[in-house]
Formats: sequence, C-alpha cells, structure tokens
Amino acid sequence: MTTNTSENSVVDVKESIRAFILEYAAGRGVTEAKDNDSLLNANIIDSLGSFRLIAFLEETFPLTIEDSDMVPENYQILNDIESFVTSKLGKVDGEAGQNAGSPSLSELALQ
Repeated sequence: MTTNTSENSVVDVKESIRAFILEYAAGRGVTEAKDNDSLLNANIIDSLGSFRLIAFLEETFPLTIEDSDMVPENYQILNDIESFVTSKLGKVDGEAGQNAGSPSLSELALQ
C-alpha cells in the first residue's frame, strides 16, 4: 500500500472521527455531523460519548491523550478534534504502533 499524502491523511483523520461520531449518535436519529457543528450543544454526542470518543482516538491513532488535553476546546466541533489529533500526531511522529502498557485515563474511565 502506498503512503497517503498529508492532505489525504488529514481527510482520513476527519472522516474516521466523523464516522465514529455518527455511529455513536445514530440511536438518537443523527445522520449528519458538519465540520463546525457543536457536538454537545446539538446533542450529537453526550458526556459518555465524549469519553468513548477519547478512547476511540487513542485506539485508532498512535497517540496518548494526557490530562492536560482534556479541555472542551479540543472536542467541541469536528474541526477542533481533527486539529487536536493532527497536532498530537505531529508530536509523536516517528513513534510506531498503538499504545501499550498501562491503561490511559480514558480507558480507566470506561471500566
């Protein structure tokens, strides 16, 4: 498989996140999540969904979400989440694989 360009990788990040959000919110009849929709205010995702989203991000992308990353500004709209993930991926560029070892904060919260 060939390596994606940066632009394609960003689209893949956003679309992966959008797919997760829509799957989570499907039970409430949500069929669309625009890039700038307020996910909490529009009832697209709830507080439990926020924790599941964080777990999804850690499982899907090679990143660890720290306590200091747990601020609303990182998770309010799809574009914010995408920016957060791409910035975290830039910080861990060169590291291989998924998270291993001790459970993260989000994994502990889901237990």
